Amino acid sequence: MRIAVISDTHNRLPEHVLGRIQDADEIWHLGDVTGEAVLIALEKLGPPVRVVRGNCDANEDWPVTSRFEIDGWRVHLEHIPPRVALPGTDLLLHGHTHVPRDEMVGGTRFLNPGTTGGPSKGAPPSYAWLILEAGQPVSWKIMPV
Repeated sequence: MRIAVISDTHNRLPEHVLGRIQDADEIWHLGDVTGEAVLIALEKLGPPVRVVRGNCDANEDWPVTSRFEIDGWRVHLEHIPPRVALPGTDLLLHGHTHVPRDEMVGGTRFLNPGTTGGPSKGAPPSYAWLILEAGQPVSWKIMPV
């Protein structure tokens, strides 16, 4: 499964990024969408879209967290990262910091795609590709915007 992971668009998602992620199997937005037009544009691409609510999002229909299993991986999505993951979490994907991350904390891999909304804290704008296959190592690649 090839998943496009974005976060912290803050109502800014460059058109060329939409073109790059349209062939994803799924798209995950990790919060601070801020503009519903961004989510609508993502949904028009066709792949299923998962979204969690960020601290700058007003849409209360979006969940604050999302936990699910996919291809044998136990996944947790949340905008603001907790200090530690809930037990039984393999992958915790988050946004909020605007800085890409790939770090093991305890037995959980914490991943952050950065922000497509513009450079922040010295990190250039980015998104990520997450590749999950049962029985295979997780592949995580940060992509420049």
